[in-house]
Amino acid sequence: MTTTLQATPISFEEMGLADTFLTSINALGYTQPTAVQSALIPCAMAGGDWIVASQTGSGKTAAFLLPSLQKILTAVNSGKNNPANAPFTLVLCPTRELAQQVSADAINLVKNTRGLRIATIVGGTSYFKQKQGLKGAHLVVATPGRLLDWVNQGGINLSQLQTLVLDEADRMLDLGFTDEITAIAEACEHREQTLMFSATFTPRETRLAGALMLEPQQIMLASVSEKHTSITQHLQWADNSHHQQKLLMHWLQDDTLDQAVVFASTQIDCERLADELAGMGVSAAALHGAMPQMVRNRRLDALRKGKTKILVATDVAARGIDVPNITHVFNYGLPMKAEDYVHRIGRTGRAGREGVAVTFAQRSDAFKIRQIERYIERKINVTQVAGLEPQLKAEDFASGRGGKPAGRSNSRGGYAGKPRGEYRTGARGDAPRGAHGGHGSRPDTRPEGRGFRAEGRADTHGGYRNEPRSEGRSEYRGAPANGNRSDSRNDNRNPSSPHTRVRHESHLEKHADGRFHERSDARPKHRASAGEEYRPRREHHSKQGEKSYVKPAARPFANTARPTGQAKPRANRKPSF
Repeated sequence: MTTTLQATPISFEEMGLADTFLTSINALGYTQPTAVQSALIPCAMAGGDWIVASQTGSGKTAAFLLPSLQKILTAVNSGKNNPANAPFTLVLCPTRELAQQVSADAINLVKNTRGLRIATIVGGTSYFKQKQGLKGAHLVVATPGRLLDWVNQGGINLSQLQTLVLDEADRMLDLGFTDEITAIAEACEHREQTLMFSATFTPRETRLAGALMLEPQQIMLASVSEKHTSITQHLQWADNSHHQQKLLMHWLQDDTLDQAVVFASTQIDCERLADELAGMGVSAAALHGAMPQMVRNRRLDALRKGKTKILVATDVAARGIDVPNITHVFNYGLPMKAEDYVHRIGRTGRAGREGVAVTFAQRSDAFKIRQIERYIERKINVTQVAGLEPQLKAEDFASGRGGKPAGRSNSRGGYAGKPRGEYRTGARGDAPRGAHGGHGSRPDTRPEGRGFRAEGRADTHGGYRNEPRSEGRSEYRGAPANGNRSDSRNDNRNPSSPHTRVRHESHLEKHADGRFHERSDARPKHRASAGEEYRPRREHHSKQGEKSYVKPAARPFANTARPTGQAKPRANRKPSF
């Protein structure tokens, strides 16, 4: 694997692009190619697999679209026609918004070129429209999940694919997309070229990318520490969420702010913060992955047209959203991964513009801040707003001072700053817990003159052990003498136990074989009159009373014959006998 650190500046005309593409490039206002475009376009047109790492807003989309479209145009002009639903180039994107943006850029580049068709395959849209768009499409931009659905249904043919492109490949190679990417790569294993692009590549992701490519070459135009030099980054500490919201409102009143993106950690926080800002008179809208695709498209369109000033979003908008008027990015909630911080702040300062990125953090987020600084290999400048300075210092938080309000219960059940047991009567640390379940200092209020088992534990009849039983109560149903049910069961299974001999000496006798057997005359007493047949206690006190229920016998089958002329029952009706 080779690495190219710098690119030689050349013009679009020197790259060998068709005149129709050059016309579209001039119409879009691009005069000179960016560094990544100058480095990759000639190499991609020559062939081979490439891994490209370049900062956000550097023109990576055009860097892989132009050589791919040039190859498609060359194939079409040479008389090679693709079969139905068999594209020449496939571009995979992690989010729907990014896929739609890449598709829009491709359509702008082929406006002056006849015969080239672009299709978009993403979730949340009509299958019928996508089926119509796939017919004769030369370049397909898709998300992995919906594309795999079409592959399994046979709606798209990848046998003629020449180039596979993974935009934001670090996210595509994440655990959530590994199975889909592997299945798609196997479906187009005869492809000629694979291109992968992202602003961040970890060593693990580079190894995974190499497993899907053949002798890949790498273009690394800037290290992580050199990225986003056009973005001024701020870190502001907040004491709590209320303080954090005041800091955000201060920044939203900045005169230099045109449009901004506020990133929240969860969808619930995203909706809540957008509603709070709208209630304060701020033109704000929420955007997250749980919204219908139509709503997401409408809100992004309102942001691009300037109708919405503040977009409160989750990480669904952290990759690929290119709105030129975004001047500020606010990290109201910290990202889950350190590399997502780079993609978040990359929504501003694009294409050489200046931008501002502000990260709000509480002292409990210090570990995440250190992870981000370690990843970007630089310290984030800590700033403060006059009149909104944090009152909680880092050393106070580390030592535990000021971390909890006075009198607030701590995690161990005590009170902050108070020793355990100070507010207790008979603390557990001073006396052992009593056998009856209370504290050791609890007085013994049990009545005298009664025999207790296990410190006053009641038996199954509601009284106390060794208390005289009521007349007629069965001695056989008494609770175990040792107060332990498991021991009682073991004693019953072991007749040699002393408890067993004491309990059953009135109705057990020892035979010659050494085993205990029940005596025939040892039947428990009950309230039945003399001569009445013995019944178990459960049946004697049942709800049925003295009468026992007997199920009536069924009539013989021979008696179920129906009178002549009676209608035959339906097949699904159960006949009655």
